[in-house]
Amino acid sequence: MTIAISVNNLSKRYKIGAAQQKFQYNMFRDVLMDTLMTPVRVYRALRGQGMRGTTATSTIWALKDISFDLEEGKVLGIVGRNGAGKSTLLKILSRITEPTEGTVTVRGRVGSLLEVGTGFHPELTGRENIYMNGAILGMKRAEIDRKFDEIVEFSEVAQFIDTPVKRYSSGMYLRLAFAVAAHLEPEILVVDEVLAVGDADFQKKCLGKMGDVAQQGRTVLFVSHNMSAILRLTQEAIVLKKGQLIKRAPTPEAVDFYLSSGQAESGQRIWEAEEVPAASQPFRPLAIRIKDRSGNVVDTIRSTEPLTVEWEYQLDAPITALRVGIYLSTMRGEYVFTSFDTDDARQYEQFGARAAGRYISRCEIPADFFNEGRYALGVNASSFGVKRYFMDENALSFNVDISGAPGTQWPEPRVGPVRPRLDWKIEKID
Repeated sequence: MTIAISVNNLSKRYKIGAAQQKFQYNMFRDVLMDTLMTPVRVYRALRGQGMRGTTATSTIWALKDISFDLEEGKVLGIVGRNGAGKSTLLKILSRITEPTEGTVTVRGRVGSLLEVGTGFHPELTGRENIYMNGAILGMKRAEIDRKFDEIVEFSEVAQFIDTPVKRYSSGMYLRLAFAVAAHLEPEILVVDEVLAVGDADFQKKCLGKMGDVAQQGRTVLFVSHNMSAILRLTQEAIVLKKGQLIKRAPTPEAVDFYLSSGQAESGQRIWEAEEVPAASQPFRPLAIRIKDRSGNVVDTIRSTEPLTVEWEYQLDAPITALRVGIYLSTMRGEYVFTSFDTDDARQYEQFGARAAGRYISRCEIPADFFNEGRYALGVNASSFGVKRYFMDENALSFNVDISGAPGTQWPEPRVGPVRPRLDWKIEKID
């Protein structure tokens, strides 16, 4: 088959800690002083001395020696933790940034959806942005005309299609951006983890559309922390870790590898500074822990005993309407439940607005809840309807031992993620 994407020894290096130079208008005396100081700077540089006030620079490899080929018409999933290099890889494939080393060969037009409103001009209307994006993809106006009504109908922004997109809400931005990327028929569709911004119905709609795109024989690269979406939409997946490709396999095998090797096995996860996106500010996750009823940090709990989830975080500035919560799911990404620390109205009244400082949000999951197996714990910090500060759908995992649980006297396994102890009554009526 024809190779749609060929990546060879791809690496990307970024400078970190570089001082940011702001543009300013210099007066004559500034230019004169700068000229007079040049010999001094050269002398100090030769002696290895820096000027006062300068910031040391270092580098980080966001990607290192990545190589793979993707055949035309295949759907490839890309999984890995925050900071693994997933978005950097997609930006290079989309020609948004250049690699430091290596080569990328792409055959066909690439449609990218890497963040909300990618490629949109805020001063142009929704209608104008649709035509502009089509032109960037190399499409003729007649092709865009043919797809225009379908795009608008899918995006559900018909009422605002002639309004500048700078006045759109983030949800409207997302709807139109995804509709454009999916409907303008690029040969290659590149989608990052952006669907989480939309509501549940729209996420379902987008995933359905992506499934249709894949069935039409177009090449798709899909990044997501939602393992059920990865399993549903992709045939193969690659696993990235700290900028390196550590696994490529059929999707079920790759997902199992990622979930089993990428989770903390001590009952505790501590976030390093490089794992926290800059966009999370002023929220900064510190650690999440699983504790048994004695207060010990554990990796395995008994289903007949309660457990406590403890999430520690830092606010570097006040946040209004903050809610901090957890997603509990099976190791295959099937959700069991979601809960937030301000679900209770009284808690929201007291902690809806939180001052800067260090916090712990703690909840207890009751005994006789879990069935046997291993479970994944995701975390989310957001201001409802305003901003998502931080999300990690695979922050931690833990095992459940069902010794003494209801029904263990029977040898057959019980299906389902929960194993409740229900209050049954038996009554003889005859």
